[in-house]
Amino acid sequence: MLEKTKGGVYMKKKKSRIPDFKTYEEEANFWDTHEFTEFEDELEDVEIVFDLEKPKEETLIVRLQKNLKEKLEKLAKRRGVSLSTLARILLTERLQSVRN
Repeated sequence: MLEKTKGGVYMKKKKSRIPDFKTYEEEANFWDTHEFTEFEDELEDVEIVFDLEKPKEETLIVRLQKNLKEKLEKLAKRRGVSLSTLARILLTERLQSVRN
């Protein structure tokens, strides 16, 4: 693959040593066995913007079956978030996918 540089010269783009992943699990396994510093020459700086919305003003009480709540608690623990935060994330993601 050729990539045009600022001077208008075409150079061959170097193939990445970071593989393309088919699943998040595959990617997680890769990064569990590699350090990102091994690939510093391939990484680029990005700007991260945090959208600090105002605090939640509404409360929703949802009754769940015990096994569903336990699954949510395990997933929340794996993701390092509270059960409430995970529920809000999942609801938000689902609503965004329904709108499209």
